[in-house]
Amino acid sequence: MNFAGIQKLTLLDYPDRTACTVFTDGCNLLCPFCHNARLVLAGKRQDASLSDAEILAFLKKRAGLLDGICVSGGEPLLHARDLREFLPAVRELGYAVKLDTNGTLPDVLAEFLRDGLVDYVAMDVKNAFPYYAETVGIAGFDVTPVKESIALLLRGDVDYEFRTTVVREFHTVERIRGLAQSIMGAKRYFLQGFKDSGELIGSGLSAVPTAEMQAMRNAAAEFCPTEVRG
Repeated sequence: MNFAGIQKLTLLDYPDRTACTVFTDGCNLLCPFCHNARLVLAGKRQDASLSDAEILAFLKKRAGLLDGICVSGGEPLLHARDLREFLPAVRELGYAVKLDTNGTLPDVLAEFLRDGLVDYVAMDVKNAFPYYAETVGIAGFDVTPVKESIALLLRGDVDYEFRTTVVREFHTVERIRGLAQSIMGAKRYFLQGFKDSGELIGSGLSAVPTAEMQAMRNAAAEFCPTEVRG
């Protein structure tokens, strides 16, 4: 397969691992606050620049220096067929695999977990369910697949985290409380402050003040261990 880019070193994306991050293009959501518009919007996508062979060659050279790889996007599970060929080769090199996903493809996620293709999953949960459609930019969005993916991870077959990018225009303390209630009992939940990358899908968005972020953390912590990240 082809990848849209690589971050050659990250000490933050994969907990307790020194890793790199590779990016797939394409997504089935249009979150206005998405910071990777060039990976999501067809009119802004760049030609994929790195083949799986190039990524594997890089990983071979970094063996012993890196011990993990994060597969991010976009939505990586849209490329399930190609990833099914790529990830076993990565694991043969001794790397742990972290998958970032929006949780909209629970059947594919379940297959990846069943077949032992990933070691850690980071699932973005966008908002309390009544506000999901407006948050992901899809009118009439059906949250059922997201609920299925949440239940799948809460089952504990693989290590995981849930995370939410918090945006003033979409999130309140009560909405975060409702969202946290929907992942009650999760191992870990992270709130991430919105930052304008300069290539957003939407516009006119802003960050939540520090004090309000802390209030959101406290509300979410009623249901699961919660931290503010970044």
